[in-house]
Amino acid sequence: MDKKTILNQTHHDLGARMVPFGGWDMPVHYGSQIEEHHAIRQHAGMFDVSHMQIIDLKGSDCKRYLRHLLANDVGKLKSTGRALYSCMLNSQGGVIDDLIVYFMDETWYRIVVNASTAQKDLGWIMEQVGVFGVEVLPRSDMAMIAVQGPKAIELTLPLLNEELREAAAELKPFSAVWDPSWFVARTGYTGEDGFEILLPQGDCVALWNDLADAGVRPCGLGARDTLRLEAGMNLYGQDMDETTTPLASGLGWTVALKPEERSFIGRGALEKQKKEGIPQQLVGLVLEGRGILRSHQKLYAADKQIGEITSGGFSPTLERSIALARIETGSPHGVDVEMRGKRLPVKVVKYPFVRHGKLATKL
Repeated sequence: MDKKTILNQTHHDLGARMVPFGGWDMPVHYGSQIEEHHAIRQHAGMFDVSHMQIIDLKGSDCKRYLRHLLANDVGKLKSTGRALYSCMLNSQGGVIDDLIVYFMDETWYRIVVNASTAQKDLGWIMEQVGVFGVEVLPRSDMAMIAVQGPKAIELTLPLLNEELREAAAELKPFSAVWDPSWFVARTGYTGEDGFEILLPQGDCVALWNDLADAGVRPCGLGARDTLRLEAGMNLYGQDMDETTTPLASGLGWTVALKPEERSFIGRGALEKQKKEGIPQQLVGLVLEGRGILRSHQKLYAADKQIGEITSGGFSPTLERSIALARIETGSPHGVDVEMRGKRLPVKVVKYPFVRHGKLATKL
């Protein structure tokens, strides 16, 4: 039996098409995935992301522990509320998960991990605590709503209490503010501006309804996927996993190898890969003709297979089929995709494809 978020009945009442996702019963759309996609690019939409796992880490050793656990360095977080995107690696440098960590204070950090990997992540995090003085606190009492789009902040602010409203209005990207109950972060997974709001489950349905009354459109996981693909954002389990390193997944920017004395899990494997040469790279693709690019489709340069698509689909903003793909480093740009027994030309481009509603690469 799939788990249900506190908004599950609300989704059913709105006529959502529900699907299993990461062990949860989640809405894929409320009638039109493409309209939901455009709503976020052009106005404002919201997602129920309460299936994601919130974990609080508390204790005097939090910073030292996270500098060991994560490939990025939480030592960069100097001011309260700042956030950092990082991968959590195994000893071979493979990605156990990607996550966001928030610096609450010197003895308290908050992380948000993916729903499909939550139990694995929790097990790994607790296993690595070892001698560190850290308490691991999964938060099952909180829900999470992501409000995204060019009008998201404007429409959300009036629904916050006065203290949070004033603080959230001044938030910089990748920062958060909170009171004893609500937590508001200027983060997201769409390539648009907006908030991710963590709040008590008992307050969640009312906020969802208030946002809808303010003109924020309910959106499902289908639009969330096309938005993140256009924004060139990795999806765990497709664009990276435990068999691939951040360096081969376009996430080298999330790896902090300085200071050299910081020893984090997987560091040795990444340094070795960097020294020997990173064998693969993540690139963007645009299909030249008609068709839809899909994950696992094979890619060729002449008669040599050079890689495969990791994430693909139709871009509602560009009205083209686009993809992220992992190919051999240094491959020529004359690439074909194998589709239904035929090979069709694709153009290798830089990603992201779209940011803040506008074309972000040369097609």
